[in-house]
Amino acid sequence: MAKNDVKSSIRSPVCSVIGHVDHGKSSILDSIRGTRIISKEAGGITQAIGASIIPLEVIEKKAGALLRALNMEFTIPGLLFIDTPGHAAFTSLRKRGGNLADIAILVVDINEGFKPQTIECIEILKNYKTPFVVAANKLDLAPGWKEKKGSVLQGIATQEAKTTTTVETRIYEVVGKLHEFGFPSERFDRVSDFTKEIAIVPVSAKTGEGIPELLMVVTGLAQRYLEKCLKCNVAGPAKGTILEVKEEKGLGKTLDVIIYDGTLHVNDTIIIGGVDGPIVSKIRALLQPIPLAEMRDKKAKFSTVKMAIAATGVKISAPDIGNVIAGMPLRGGKQIDIEQAKNDVQSEVNEVIIETEKEGIIVKADTIGSLEAIVGLLRSKGASIRKATVGELSKKDIADAESNIEKQPLNTVILSFNTTVSEEIFHFAKEKKVKIISNDIIYALIDEFDAWLEAEKKRIEVKELEGLVRPCKIKLMPNYTFRQSNPAIVGADILIGNLKVGMPLMKDGNNISTVKSIQHEKDTMSSIGAGKQVAVALPNVTVGRQINENDVLYSGIPEPDFRKLKSLKSYLKKEEIEVMKDIAELKRRKHPLWGI
Repeated sequence: MAKNDVKSSIRSPVCSVIGHVDHGKSSILDSIRGTRIISKEAGGITQAIGASIIPLEVIEKKAGALLRALNMEFTIPGLLFIDTPGHAAFTSLRKRGGNLADIAILVVDINEGFKPQTIECIEILKNYKTPFVVAANKLDLAPGWKEKKGSVLQGIATQEAKTTTTVETRIYEVVGKLHEFGFPSERFDRVSDFTKEIAIVPVSAKTGEGIPELLMVVTGLAQRYLEKCLKCNVAGPAKGTILEVKEEKGLGKTLDVIIYDGTLHVNDTIIIGGVDGPIVSKIRALLQPIPLAEMRDKKAKFSTVKMAIAATGVKISAPDIGNVIAGMPLRGGKQIDIEQAKNDVQSEVNEVIIETEKEGIIVKADTIGSLEAIVGLLRSKGASIRKATVGELSKKDIADAESNIEKQPLNTVILSFNTTVSEEIFHFAKEKKVKIISNDIIYALIDEFDAWLEAEKKRIEVKELEGLVRPCKIKLMPNYTFRQSNPAIVGADILIGNLKVGMPLMKDGNNISTVKSIQHEKDTMSSIGAGKQVAVALPNVTVGRQINENDVLYSGIPEPDFRKLKSLKSYLKKEEIEVMKDIAELKRRKHPLWGI
C-alpha cells in the first residue's frame, strides 16, 4: 500500500454508492464498516452525502483470498466511499456524488428490481461516464433463502432448487434492464471483459453474504483501470466540497469536507463559495475520522493531522466560517492564487444558485444542496418558486407567503426542510393563514406538500363550484298546478341535481323562468335535492302556454358556468354530467359551438 504522504502518486479512488431509496446503500456500507449509520438517519434514509475511508488493510481482511486470486499488486491506499441519498429528491446531491466519483456501486433490490430513482442513477452514471458495479442487494429476502457461510456463489448454488432458480431469474432481469440502457452486463463471475460488461454482484447487507465479492470487484476494477486517473495532482492545491457545517465543542464552527484532489495543510488559505460571494479563511486545525468511521456519525472519533491528502474526508477548524453553507465548493493551499480561486468557486456556485419567479411558494432548507434538491423536485412537478433560501423561517417569510392569499392561495405555503420552526413562528403563520410544512426527510416533505396541494385545490374548486349554476333536471307533475301564473306555482319532481332558489330554468334550449321559491311539505326551502317532490313558484310563465304538466325542465346554465363546470367535472356526480350533455345538446341545436 502506498504511504500516506505528499510523495504518494496515487490517491484513494472515490466510490459513490447510489440507488433507489431503501434499496440498502447505507446498509451495505454498514456491513463493510461494521457500523450502524443507517439506524441513526431520519426515517432510516440517508439525508446528506456521507463519507467513509476504508483502508486497503480492511478490504484485505474482508476479501483477502479473493484479492489474492486476482494476482494483482495493489497500490491504492484504500477506498473513499460517498454514500448518497437514493430518493428522486436527491438528484442534485447524487449528481455531485456521481461527478466526484471515480467508480460507483449501483445498489438494486434484487426482489424489487429497477425503480424510477434506479433509472435516474443510471442516467447520471452514463452522463458522467462513471464506471460502475451493480450490487444486487437483499439476497436474504429471496423466497426460501437460507444463509450460507463461504462464497456467495456457493451459497446460491446450494439453496433449494426453487430458490436458486428465483435468484438466477432475478439477476437476469437486472441484466435485461441494464441492456435496455445500453449496458451489457453479467453476474460478476461470468464477466469476460470488465471494460465491456457491467459486473452484477448478488449480496445481502444484512447477512454479509457477497460483501467480500463486492469489495473484490470494486477494488480490482479501481486498481486495474483507474490507476492512471488516480495520479491527479495529489501534491497540488486542494479541491473539495463542503459536506456539513457543525458546531464542535472546543472548536466552534467546523466544516466537514470531501477533498477529492490535491493536499490541504494546517495554516493553508481556503476559499469557499458563498451565496453572497466567496469566503476566505485560514485553517487552524485539520481532523480526520479514524478508519471505518463515518463523518456524519456524531460519535465518530477524529484524530488531528497536519495535512489531508485526496481522496479523503476531513474536518476543518477555521475562523470566519459562520456563513458557510453545506454543498459549497472549496479550494485551498499555501501558494494558492486567491483571486483565481474566488472566480473558480463562484462559477461553481452560480451553477447551483436557484433562480426564482415573481410568484410561487417559499422553500427553506438547512443546506444549499438540500435546497437545490427540493427545488429541483418541485419544479419537475410544475411548481413555481418565489423564494428559496437557506436558514430558519422568519416573520418576513410568513409575510411574503401571506401576500399570495388573494391572487394565488395555492402559494400561501412554506416548505421547511431540516430547520427549526419556533412556536412563535407557527402561531404567527396560523394568524396570517399561511401553511407551514416542516419535515427532516425530503421525500416526506414533498409528499406532505402534494397532499396539502391536492386538498387545497379541492377546497378552492368546491368553493368555486358553489357559485355556479349546477346541472339540474325536473319534471312538472300532472294534476299539481296550484296557480297558472303571476307566478305559476306547480308541483315538480326533482329528477337529478339540486334545485335552488334563483336558479334559471330552460325548456327546449331556451331560458323561460327563474325559481322564485320552493316549498316542501309546507316548509320553505332555499335548496333541495333529487328524489324530492316540491311546489315551485315560477314567474313570467303561464301553465298551458310556456309550460305544461309533464314538461321536463333543465337548469339554464350560463355558457361561462358550463365551461367552468366542464373543468370541474371530477366534482360532479355521474348523473349531473349526463344532464350537462343533455343541456349542451339542446343549446347546440341553435348554437352549434355553445359551451365549447
